[in-house]
Amino acid sequence: MGTTITIKNLTKRFGDVVAVNNVSLAIEAGTFLTLLGPSGCGKTTLLRCVAGLEDPDEGEIYIGDRLVFSRARGISVPAGQRDIGLVFQNYALWPHMTVYKNMSFALEIRKLPKAEIDKRVKESLAEVKMLGYENRYPREMSGGQQQRIALARMLAYRPKVFLMDEPLSNLDARLRMDMRAELKRLHYVAGATTIYVTHDQVEALTMSSLIAVMKDGVLQQVDTPDRVYRCPSNLFVADFIGNPKVNLLEGVVDGQGCVDLGEFKVAMDTQGVEGKVVLAIRPEDIAVYTEPTPGTVKFTVYSVLPSGADSTIVARTGEREVTIRVPGISPIKMDDSVWLKFDPQVINLYDGATGNLVAVRKV
Repeated sequence: MGTTITIKNLTKRFGDVVAVNNVSLAIEAGTFLTLLGPSGCGKTTLLRCVAGLEDPDEGEIYIGDRLVFSRARGISVPAGQRDIGLVFQNYALWPHMTVYKNMSFALEIRKLPKAEIDKRVKESLAEVKMLGYENRYPREMSGGQQQRIALARMLAYRPKVFLMDEPLSNLDARLRMDMRAELKRLHYVAGATTIYVTHDQVEALTMSSLIAVMKDGVLQQVDTPDRVYRCPSNLFVADFIGNPKVNLLEGVVDGQGCVDLGEFKVAMDTQGVEGKVVLAIRPEDIAVYTEPTPGTVKFTVYSVLPSGADSTIVARTGEREVTIRVPGISPIKMDDSVWLKFDPQVINLYDGATGNLVAVRKV
């Protein structure tokens, strides 16, 4: 059901502000692509350009083989003619219409037979577990129920492309988790190519087949969730992705197969890198021991934060602080001595000047 989306050299300005800066993306049919980044990075503007709600200043957009926007050729296909489905943060349901009417309205405009409209409405409501709510008004439903209706309305339209702009941000944490599962299932069943905008890395990592990380209107990395998490292309992506955050430790390659971090050294293959570097290691990749062990460094525990499924430990040696994550409730207490092991196989190395990835973890 899905279709390809191709974005070529897209730029969008608002006065002197470049919201989207020369972005190119090739999205295969059926892909769930998440545009991820902090507020103001350009992700919503890029989505709105694809939707036809904003006209870029430069570049081209193809949906399938159809050119829907080209500044150079003077082409700008209206949003209603791009065969897309839109779901926004605010649900956008007509308050004076029942659920059924909200869903059937666009289908009636397309002059579909009444029997086909009824079939689509009921099938779509069943997909989001809202069958039986046809005669309710939006005010009679919770936020989560309204969002399900907005999704069902999009499904009933049966577009080849789903565009979603932070659709879960108004929901509470528990409901967001439930809706992530629903959205991922809906994408699997419908097979529609999806562009999803969020600043929530958990949504991006759990739902996507591809993540495009943006900063200041520029694409930083387009990759699978696993690659974005394990091999960030630069320090911005490394620091933005992960909770607890990645440990970024500044040091110098000493020319003898080690990175000198001041308080201690880490022996590793620096792959020919020289000078100032930043060593990056995820909290769950640091091994913790409660007694001296070969190849470890002594730290003092500053804080322990248990959260049921795991515990976060903050430890210090001299001026150096690292964060470690261990499974379950840790017996380690504040001010305990611990010995940490930094496995070179799970370390990424970044150039200290450019911030770009220069040596990739082995596993």
